[in-house]
Order: sequence, then structure tokens, then C-alpha cells
Amino acid sequence: MPTTAKKTTAKTRAKTTATRATATKATAAKAAAKTAGSKSAFTADERAAMRERNKEAKGAGSAQDLLDKIAEMPPEDRVLAERIHQLVTEAAPALQPSTWYGMPAWKRDGKAVVFFKPASKFKARYATFEFNDSAMLDDGTMWPIGYAVTALTPALEKQITALVTKAAG
Repeated sequence: MPTTAKKTTAKTRAKTTATRATATKATAAKAAAKTAGSKSAFTADERAAMRERNKEAKGAGSAQDLLDKIAEMPPEDRVLAERIHQLVTEAAPALQPSTWYGMPAWKRDGKAVVFFKPASKFKARYATFEFNDSAMLDDGTMWPIGYAVTALTPALEKQITALVTKAAG
């Protein structure tokens, strides 16, 4: 092979290697940016809830933890949570009071069946009372699993009691 052909082939290989290295660096930079961006995809409140869930997975999440979480709530949430706790424990004594993502929850076999999400948790307009898929609320092909709660009336307390009783099985 003539010397010029060898030089051209060597130059081509060097360019190809340099192009690949640049492409690899660009891909790595994009991946790093995506990873960094994914951290900011969650709010501080959401990250705090995930930290709470990690603690619960390591053994926290007792009835006392539930009571402590309720005690920490602002008055408007605390009043709702205290009464809901009373209603749930009376309607379904087999469900264990606990916490789930730092919220009051009642569990069966270690899985949250029902939980109370205070408005203050994610700076929402209203608190919610919600059921997970382990609740036995199935009714046809579509049914509600979450309820906004701004105040408790006797009629609403009766409805909550009926839903919890059904959910607990």
C-alpha cells in the first residue's frame, strides 16, 4: 500500500475515533442532565413523603406514629384526622393504625387499605380520604376511591363508616 493511502487510512481512523469519543461524551452529558433533572421533578414535599415511606419500610409506622402525625397537623387537618381515626378504628378494628408516606393510614397485612391525606401535606385546597386497591370497594367497572373532605357531618360520618366497613372486607 502506498504511503499516502496509509496516512489517509490512519487519519480516517483517528477522525472516527474522535467522533465516537465526542458522541459518547455528549450521550453521557445528556444522561447526566436527565438524571439531575429527574431529582427536581419532585417537590420538596414529595421527596419528604418518600423519605417517610422509606422509614416506614424499615419498621416505623405504628399506631403511635399515626397519632404523632395527627398531632403535628394544623388545626383544620387535625380535627378531621382525629375524627376519621376514630371512625375507622370503630368501623374496622382489624385494620392496623399506621402511617403511609407520612400520612395516617390503616393497613391490612402491612398494606395500606385507607389513608387520610391532610391538605397541608402537599399544600392542597382540601384534605382527602382515600382507598388503595387493596380496599374491597369494587362496584362494576368504575368506582370512586378518593374523597375530598372539608368538614364532617353526621351523614358524611355514616358514609365513611360504610365505606371503611366495605373496604376492610
